[in-house]
Amino acid sequence: MAGASHRHIAVTLLGPLTLTCDGEPLGLPASRKTRALFVYLLREPRPQRRERLCEIFFDIPDDPRAALRWSLSKIRSTLGDCADALQGDRDSATLDAGRFTLDIDRLAHAPDRAMLPVALETPLPGLDGAGSGFFESWLAAERAAIDTLRADWLRRAARSDALTPAERDRCRAEADRIGEETGEQAEEETEAAALIPPPPGAVEQDVRFCLASDGTRIAYTVTGEGPPLVKAANWLNHLELDWTSPLWGHLLAGLSQAHSLVRYDERGNGLSDWDVEELSFDSFLDDLETVVETVGLGKFPLIGLSQGCAVSICYAARHPERVSRLVLIGGYSCGWRHFASPEEAAQREAVITLAQHGWGQDNPVYRQLFSQTFFPQATAEELDWFNDFQRRTACPENAVRFLRTFADIDVRSELPKVKCPTLVVHSRNDQRVPIEQAIELAATIPGASLVTLDSDSHVPLGREPASKRLIEAVGSFLG
Repeated sequence: MAGASHRHIAVTLLGPLTLTCDGEPLGLPASRKTRALFVYLLREPRPQRRERLCEIFFDIPDDPRAALRWSLSKIRSTLGDCADALQGDRDSATLDAGRFTLDIDRLAHAPDRAMLPVALETPLPGLDGAGSGFFESWLAAERAAIDTLRADWLRRAARSDALTPAERDRCRAEADRIGEETGEQAEEETEAAALIPPPPGAVEQDVRFCLASDGTRIAYTVTGEGPPLVKAANWLNHLELDWTSPLWGHLLAGLSQAHSLVRYDERGNGLSDWDVEELSFDSFLDDLETVVETVGLGKFPLIGLSQGCAVSICYAARHPERVSRLVLIGGYSCGWRHFASPEEAAQREAVITLAQHGWGQDNPVYRQLFSQTFFPQATAEELDWFNDFQRRTACPENAVRFLRTFADIDVRSELPKVKCPTLVVHSRNDQRVPIEQAIELAATIPGASLVTLDSDSHVPLGREPASKRLIEAVGSFLG
């Protein structure tokens, strides 16, 4: 049909799944697995490897790729004149997200009575059991993320003159129910900002040093008062610059409010030794073990951030008598060499080469490759700070060594060995570490729970609502 490529399909994710095009309903596939595959591709709008889709939805002995092809053909048939929205080749498949409009997008608008019946619907019903344990965890995270949007809309609706008193009461009751399930608290918008501790400013820290088993000098410090809380080092760290960071200083302040927060700089960056012979995952683990022994800790909760999550997972698995609770923020269990397609691997290698030649230059173009994936919504001033932070935290040689080491990380075998209560927190649209990595963590670590954040930052900026959600979730989990 002429102009079909410009048509959009409306999708409802609140209540039963429906698709309509120009007001006409599209017949859905009868297969629950095919519907689940459609929703997954819709909400993860980047090329998905067919091999991975088979693992998630068609873990069967008899030709899983044929089963996947059948389901994809049913999706194309459902889309009709808009079938070109489903794209792919022999290795991957993807849905063009720009061709679809979602009912949940209306939750960002001002409340109105027409949206009320939709906002009261349960998200994504009828898809349970359609895929692997990974899909079940993904589905739970997706529902929780949509419920967060619903609760926000319902709280605003409960204060809106556009609704009747009875409707406002119903909105308030449903928002409170969601809050009880997700652990969120209903607050007035004017009070929300006060719950995010500001960066602590220029505070004198007692930075000390200890020696790892190979003689590397590791810088560490303890801030705040209360029971101990250990944060595993990640790249990039700098004990002094972190504390006053406009990007994540609020997180450190929040963690220090009720705990004695133990932090340290990883070898090769920050205030720890830069000139080191070994820069490996085993040495990162040794650094953590050294700091814990030096401070003289017994049992404590442990927080990992980014690649520090893999170190924390390994430590918790090998020292169950030490770790009482585990928090993993923006983490992953294996580096990109273990899952990247040849095209993605070539792109990542190119970035490493660019870093090798441009990291230490005054022109921040090369470092910008990293900054914008860490914080896509940062202001120019915030990016300038982060660019300068990178230069002051690691030399070009170590930056390349870190990137190559991270690519080879693989602690997947350690995940089932973690026995302590575990919380996984991840930004839904994290451009540095895809949320699939977080779902894999939550699905494989026994009893782990997953909280997703409405952000595209690797760590939400202090001014983002997701930052408050992060601090609340961690604080509630640690008790």
